[in-house]
Amino acid sequence: MRRDPSAGTGTQTQPLDDLTCVELTWIEKKIEFWIRFGRKAGEQHLDRRRRLLFFAPGAVFAFVRWAANDYGTVISRIDIVRAVAPGEPYQTLPFVRPGSDILLKIAGWPKVERVLQMIDAVEALGIDPCTVAPDYWRHVHNRLTAGHEPRVYTREQHSAYQLRQRITDDRHGEGEARADLSGERMP
Repeated sequence: MRRDPSAGTGTQTQPLDDLTCVELTWIEKKIEFWIRFGRKAGEQHLDRRRRLLFFAPGAVFAFVRWAANDYGTVISRIDIVRAVAPGEPYQTLPFVRPGSDILLKIAGWPKVERVLQMIDAVEALGIDPCTVAPDYWRHVHNRLTAGHEPRVYTREQHSAYQLRQRITDDRHGEGEARADLSGERMP
């Protein structure tokens, strides 16, 4: 799907139209939707149990959903997604409007717990999970879906990703500028 930049909800102001909206609900031991990591651009409280979080285009965040009934857990899932800009293709996801670029989609508590452990391991390195290479989250998704153990994210991988980002930003922002491995600009 493509996001229609002119689509609005009528209750949002113009600046919020460009943001991805996530609806969170918290009813203790019944419905628990929360954000595990992510840099929000805004927040709106609907009532004691519900709120909306807004994310700017390009923001990466983890959305955890858990629900239970009288007989036990009925859903446990985690989605790591990238918020999209107006006009950019996206995938739909419940409680995320209009949708997002899904990097990881895992269901079932044992696998969800494993993803949460992978996020903890990234944070233990002193790295904000929002800044991790999107391909790493895709790798974790693919390995867990196939029943294999994902590789651990390393500082070296993170440094290489950051360098690629700088090079890409330089090329997009200033013509054909290049960078060597130290990050210094070359002619």
